[in-house]
Amino acid sequence: MISSIRNWFTPAPDSYAAQSVRKGKSPWVDAVHLLWSVWVFVTPIFDHYTWTWALFTLLSYPIFLLLYAKCCVASRKSTQVYALAMIALALALMPWYPSGLTYFVFGCVMLRGCLLGFRTYMATLLALNLTCLMEAWLLHYAWQAVVSIPLMTFIIGMVTAAEKMSDQKDAELQLSHEEVRRLAATAERERIGRDLHDLLGHTLSLITLKLELSRKLFDRDSEAARRELEEAERVARHALAEVRAAVTGIRSTDLAAELASARLLLESSAVHLDYGNLPDSLPLDVERALALVIREATTNIHRHAVASEASVRFVRTAEKLEMQISDNGRGGLSAHGNGVSGMCERVRALGGQMQIDSPPHRGTRLLVSVPLRVQQEASRTPAEPTPPASQDGYTRSFA
Repeated sequence: MISSIRNWFTPAPDSYAAQSVRKGKSPWVDAVHLLWSVWVFVTPIFDHYTWTWALFTLLSYPIFLLLYAKCCVASRKSTQVYALAMIALALALMPWYPSGLTYFVFGCVMLRGCLLGFRTYMATLLALNLTCLMEAWLLHYAWQAVVSIPLMTFIIGMVTAAEKMSDQKDAELQLSHEEVRRLAATAERERIGRDLHDLLGHTLSLITLKLELSRKLFDRDSEAARRELEEAERVARHALAEVRAAVTGIRSTDLAAELASARLLLESSAVHLDYGNLPDSLPLDVERALALVIREATTNIHRHAVASEASVRFVRTAEKLEMQISDNGRGGLSAHGNGVSGMCERVRALGGQMQIDSPPHRGTRLLVSVPLRVQQEASRTPAEPTPPASQDGYTRSFA
């Protein structure tokens, strides 16, 4: 029971509470807005306190607190349900409980946390306030209440809308800072690669010198010539190991850069992207193809999915690499539309397969499987014989 309650109040990745935690704030910081609910207890001052008011407060206020908490911890897609429930509670109590108008104001404000554009939100506020005004007029409410409630909801709604847009800009700026740091790290790796290249030039000069010396010693001292050849082979293998390590580090940034760009794109549309550890030492053509698939998939999520969460996961074995891209959007993705055909062609060109599971209203899951050994063998042309073990690294370093 306790575990179920804890899970029910666990903040969703795109909720108000989760955003506060990511900013380094306490998840309880949004509870300060509950101080405005003091109007529930102040309203009877203008008339008088009654046992009816006390009973309705005792029954409705805990429900209001529960709905407010869910608005703070639920995903943006679900917030609309709890905000509208708060408004419905207020409208249902109006015939007997004027203090319930405070619930109406809270519901209108919390509705801004949904996936609504500014114009849609303001139109929704207008419709809800007209409904409230009509009910207040039929119930013969005082004109002060009839005028003040719509005025208050529109003012607070516009303030919270401005705050939300400011928070989105701050989030985009933070991601831009992360992008700058990533680009700086990439530039540093490229600089290290250039330094290794300069060092390799010196190493190759040394190898050339030893080979020339061994050629001159071949007729006079075959043993000395053999030692020079062995030394040249040792130097070449050492240099090859350094170059492979540097190239692997630089190549791995392509996929990381695409995922960073995808997170920046999705955060701008209120979609939280989560991805795990990235695979390393991938063939260059595989990495580029997967990066393009990620780009196309995240673009589809941004434009069509109406999602709040997305994830990218990698599972690598000796034979293949699997990549799964999923979201919790509306689903119903066509296998021949929205760029899916292009993704399939890229995966098939690598000898892999792509599966799509997109039931309506249940999100989309895209699974890509690419064989790695096939890619390594396909990189060699049929006319090119497989180099022997002693020359494998030296031959590939100049390919």
